[in-house]
Amino acid sequence: MSLKLELPFTGKDLRTGQLVWRLAALAAAWVVLYVLNENVWAWLFGDALGLDTGERLWGSIEFFVYDTSKILLLLAGMIFSIGLLRTALRPERIRAWLDGKSLPIALLLAALFGAITPFCSCSSIPLFIGFVAAGVPLSVTLTFLIASPLVNEVAVLMLGNAFGWPVTIAYVLAGLGIAVVIGAILSRFKLDHHVQDFVFGTPTSALHEGGGKITLQQRVDAAAEETRDIFGRVWKWVILGVGVGAVIHGWVPTEFFATYAGPDNPFAVVIATLAGAPLYSNAAGVIPIVEAMYGKGMALGTAMSFMMATVALSLPEFMLLKQVLKPRLLLIFFGSVSIAIMLVGFGFNLFAG
Repeated sequence: MSLKLELPFTGKDLRTGQLVWRLAALAAAWVVLYVLNENVWAWLFGDALGLDTGERLWGSIEFFVYDTSKILLLLAGMIFSIGLLRTALRPERIRAWLDGKSLPIALLLAALFGAITPFCSCSSIPLFIGFVAAGVPLSVTLTFLIASPLVNEVAVLMLGNAFGWPVTIAYVLAGLGIAVVIGAILSRFKLDHHVQDFVFGTPTSALHEGGGKITLQQRVDAAAEETRDIFGRVWKWVILGVGVGAVIHGWVPTEFFATYAGPDNPFAVVIATLAGAPLYSNAAGVIPIVEAMYGKGMALGTAMSFMMATVALSLPEFMLLKQVLKPRLLLIFFGSVSIAIMLVGFGFNLFAG
């Protein structure tokens, strides 16, 4: 099954001014849809249909339609925007700029950029694809992919309110540290051949091969073709992945944690990490749950591990990344992040205890 993504300025030559206006109108429409997305679904389920989204069934359905539409909007908008930007930036120039930076600086910049982008684990993937296709080293892009869901302004503010600023600062440093250290380790290996071939052979990458002057129309056509190609590959996995996440959304086994992940269990951090990984939520959704668990006696490090695993690892993210990364690198990525989260949890428990 394929899905056609038609854009109103491809397949025909337009004057530059007319094309710019159409691009501006499309960008404005995208912003309006993205901003209204959450409020529209909340109004539809609550005011219009009178459904109680506090109930697991209706809450899961609302989560599904909201998150699916959000990620599809991000997928189309970000891939097109980054693709259009890449038509003006030759890959060799990006690589040359990065070559002038030491690896630690490049990794730190990637982690900080991830921290200021308010995306969940799935929403970060379109940017990840764009960076890899633009010639950014894989270790640097993976650093961004790890840091983006772990650390953001929402997490910082909510953690500060729930756990205090010393714990929040420690969490932020741990999240950035996980991203940078894993990126540094992976930089020692040649892993580009573990990325799916289509990522490197995008239409915007091929645009510069012919040489000569490139018109705005050509740039837009290449970005639109790239958007259709990548969107067509992954949209069904977005729906499937978010659907899985919606089924288990709001399901937190509090009795399970009370029994098996309590403060007296030396393997509590491992259990919390493995239990949190399949769940799918952002920081705003999981922090209140973590706060409640901590209030019931769960050790701080165990609670932090559960939170990190929930926001940085999820079944929907796995399904999406499976379309971009080959199995070995996919397992390396998820395995290394899981181990790092466990180590952070043990560290929190050691120093907080």
